[in-house]
Amino acid sequence: MKTTKTLQDWRKRRVRSRLRRKSSGRPRLSVFRSGKHIYAQVIDDSQGVTVASASSVDGSLKPKLKHGADKAAAAEVGKLVAERAVAAGIKEVVFDRGAYLFHGRVKALADAAREGGLTF
Repeated sequence: MKTTKTLQDWRKRRVRSRLRRKSSGRPRLSVFRSGKHIYAQVIDDSQGVTVASASSVDGSLKPKLKHGADKAAAAEVGKLVAERAVAAGIKEVVFDRGAYLFHGRVKALADAAREGGLTF
């Protein structure tokens, strides 16, 4: 029997391989969700650098958030990462949900990033 970690790694690899084929050189907005916080990065895979990042642990967001692991926190992180990416000159990205379903906090982050000016 396979472990949960192995299944998650396989699912993440499957999603990323499909993104690479369809990305056509656009940076990727990667999401990591833990039990207490949510993190987002805009990564340029061609150069191997992180262009913009935001998380619910960020100093500018910490006072505004009641919890780091709810939809409100995910929406704030999405707005902040979109604002930082647009400031860095990135408007179009591909959304990398990793091994997570596009539901709940991940969807809230994506919707807020779209409202913040990112296109995917």
